[in-house]
Amino acid sequence: MPLTSKPLRKLGFLTIGLFDAADPRRGHESTLEIIELGERLGFDSAWVRHRHLQYGISSPVAVLAAVSQRTSRIELGTAVIPMGWENPLRLAEDLATVDILSGGRLNPGVSAGPPHHYDQVKGALHPDTADAEDFSHERVRRLLDCVRGEPVTDFSGVEGFEVFSDRVQPHAPGLGRRMWYGGGSLRSAQWAGEHGMNLLTSSVVKAEESEDFAGIQLSHIRTFRAHHPDGDRARVSQGLVVIPTDTASPEQRAKYERYAQQRLPRTAAPQGPARMMFAPDLVGPSEDIAERLISHAAFREVEEVAFALPFIFDHEDYVQILTDIATRLAPALGWQPAAP
Repeated sequence: MPLTSKPLRKLGFLTIGLFDAADPRRGHESTLEIIELGERLGFDSAWVRHRHLQYGISSPVAVLAAVSQRTSRIELGTAVIPMGWENPLRLAEDLATVDILSGGRLNPGVSAGPPHHYDQVKGALHPDTADAEDFSHERVRRLLDCVRGEPVTDFSGVEGFEVFSDRVQPHAPGLGRRMWYGGGSLRSAQWAGEHGMNLLTSSVVKAEESEDFAGIQLSHIRTFRAHHPDGDRARVSQGLVVIPTDTASPEQRAKYERYAQQRLPRTAAPQGPARMMFAPDLVGPSEDIAERLISHAAFREVEEVAFALPFIFDHEDYVQILTDIATRLAPALGWQPAAP
């Protein structure tokens, strides 16, 4: 099989961390175990989604703090933290703390925009400032300044027995270059590039210039790099849903195919007023998935991926999928596992 001119250099995966409301610990523990497995399999990174008022990870920074103490090598990311729920200064403190604890392995991914269902939640989230909150890219810029060590106060020095800093503490050197933006539009891609972030692309994009998913995603990648100080060396990670079936049982294969089939209609045309385009889930033998990826215009442009695990599968399904990705699919794309 011919390889892309850019063999896959970094292999990651993304999980939502679902749990049962009656037993939330079990679901969170499953997420920790899956990330530990990823490290053993040689994955370069593991990413967790962010869900508020749902039965998925609501506090990815806390989860990754726990993961940081059970792993030693694998990079840990968020994909993505919606900034509308966050205070940039406080989030910067949490991110820096976890980065320090992990030994510099944190890769925070964030996004702009108002919280989902804002009219229903604003009274609890921002009761005194709901109509004054700024959910634009400016909120992300404030976070970047905090993480990168810009002053946040005009006071520093000694007061009594206490010492005060004028920037966020702890300061985590290098974290500022490991900040990612989850973008699905040309405007977001350009903004992320102009502000020196890395770009997370996923299975959802905005149909602005065409209705060809791969072509749209490719234009986002090229726009981002055209506006980034590092140019073509600027980091981009692609996150499609891939489900290899090489070692799956017949029951698992049937489940995976039903899942993909149920989600396929939404990929036929742009969805909703925002004209969002969804990529089809890639299900089948690793050899077939590798061929489809190599023919994908945007995939050929990247050297990093964070393949998304489906939302609703069981722990043993994720074990099989991750094992097949690391031992069959990724090697077919030119990837080599990290050293233990």
